[in-house]
Parts: sequence; C-alpha cells; structure tokens
Amino acid sequence: MLQGSILEVRNLKKYFPVNTDFWGRPTAWLKAVDDISFDIGRGETLGLVGESGCGKSTTGRTIIQLYQPTAGTIRFNGRLLDREAKEKQLYRDMQMVFQDPYASLNPRMTVRDIIGEPLDIHGLAAGKERAERIGDILNMVGLNSEFASRFPHEFSGGQRQRIGIARALAVNPSFIICDEPISALDVSIQAQIVNLLEHLQAKLGLTYLFIAHDLAMVKHISNRVAVMYLGKIVEIAASQELYSKPQHPYTQALLSAIPVPDPVAEARRKRILLADDVPNPMHPPSGCRFRTRCQYAMPRCASEEPPLADRGAGHMTACHL
Repeated sequence: MLQGSILEVRNLKKYFPVNTDFWGRPTAWLKAVDDISFDIGRGETLGLVGESGCGKSTTGRTIIQLYQPTAGTIRFNGRLLDREAKEKQLYRDMQMVFQDPYASLNPRMTVRDIIGEPLDIHGLAAGKERAERIGDILNMVGLNSEFASRFPHEFSGGQRQRIGIARALAVNPSFIICDEPISALDVSIQAQIVNLLEHLQAKLGLTYLFIAHDLAMVKHISNRVAVMYLGKIVEIAASQELYSKPQHPYTQALLSAIPVPDPVAEARRKRILLADDVPNPMHPPSGCRFRTRCQYAMPRCASEEPPLADRGAGHMTACHL
C-alpha cells in the first residue's frame, strides 16, 4: 500500500451477465474486470492503459459506483464505498470526466445549469454567489464567463471537454477519474486539455486516475502507469521506469507501437507484432491470460496464473519470467 493513499482498490471484479436461462438467471458472464488491486497516492496521477475492451473504463466507472462491483473492496479516504455508503460528501470528493464531451452534457441545459446543478445538489451556493462561482470555474478552465448562457452544441469538442472538467470541479473534489478525456479530440486540442489538467492539479492539489490508450500522452502526465490486459493488471511501475524498462511482454509490445518522431530511428526500430486476436473475455485462457499471444509462453503459463509481484523498487509485474 502506498503511503498516504487516497484510493485503495482490492480484488475488484466486475462481471456482466450475457446469457440467461428460461427463468432469467445468468448462464454466462463477461469478465470485464477480474480481480485487480492497486492504490493511488494523494496528489499523484496514475495512468491506466491497455487495448480497447481490456476493462479500463469499466474500472473507472466501478470505482465511482456507476457500476456496482461484483466483488472486491474500494476505499476512498479510508472509507469503504459500497451500496450502503450514502454520504454526499464521500461522492462529492470523487468526480469523473467522461470520454465523449457531447454525450455527457445535457443538450437541453445551458452551461450555467450544467455547472450549477452539482452546486444545487450539494447546497454549495445560491443566487449571486452561485453565478459568481460558475463564472470563476469557467475562467479556471479557460472559458469566458459569458459562455454560461450558451448550450453545448454551440461549442467545439475541446470547449465541451473544458465544460465537462468545469462541472467536475464545481464541488471542489480531491480525486477525478479522467475516462479517456482526450481520445475524441484533435491532437493539438489534446495537448491543451492535458496541460489544463496538469495546471489544475498543481493549483488545486488534485489526484487523477487517467484512463487512456495514447501511451505517449500517458507518459507525459502520469507519475505511475498501470497496464491492463483482458480484465487484469499485468504491470505497474513509475512512468519513467515502465517506459524505459518494461518487463511484461504485453507492455513491451504496446510500447513498441509508439511512433518515434525521428524517421531514421523509426525505420530501424523493431515493432513487436502479437499473434492472434484478443481472447473472448467470457472464456479467458487458463493461467496467464496473455499466454495465447506471447512469444515466451511455456507450459507453466497455461497451468498457473502469475501473481502481480514486486520485482524491485515498486515495479510490479504479473509474469513467470
């Protein structure tokens, strides 16, 4: 466990029922998140990366209780999050920025109402104070306070994402889950949003879980990075350590796909190509889930699941090698 952890996740599972029998009872489960554990230290950014469908977004949504976990525990600021946790303060301290800024904003509400709704729910401001608070938050995310009377469709994608960030900041949270907040944006706008998130973190002392598949951007913003494959975390390490000395074969393959801006170096670089497709998450392989695509697979990999163990200096890897 990290010293001064704000979030502690232990043996978290989230299964979705896929098929049901005549009586409506599930007969098959999709194992989106399957027994993962990690901590996030106060004030740090943990990047969570992996292929599409590996369970990154499901992890974030389960932590914030948009999905009820199938098993496992989540502790935030030392308090257990579960169905019985009703304290508004507990959830006020934890907010989320969603992937699609247009789908996550109500098209019938003005920006003033979108940002003001959390203030109303938690009773944080009213009247003139509410209007001033909304204007201050808009300025904080780089938008003019005069935009408060406009609707989401009147903004660009980058501006809408800033509104989503403003809504998350309205209740003064200490922890924000960023669920692929830049994947739907142009490259130049992505850099602006990441810089904004870093500025807000430094100014407000925020903690982030940054979910993304852009490995270069994750390296830039994250203190530590967790790599996820088919519902499992296969490697966690400090950002520079993981990118310079990846230990898990899957992490090595992911990093080999990052383009290098030098044409000569790019031409000489050898990319690791994975065999076959990602296995069905309803019926994952026995033992190590990556073994069906791993060039180093051995008989032990099929019979024994490798634990996520510390290989030194906090570099944790789930691999028999």
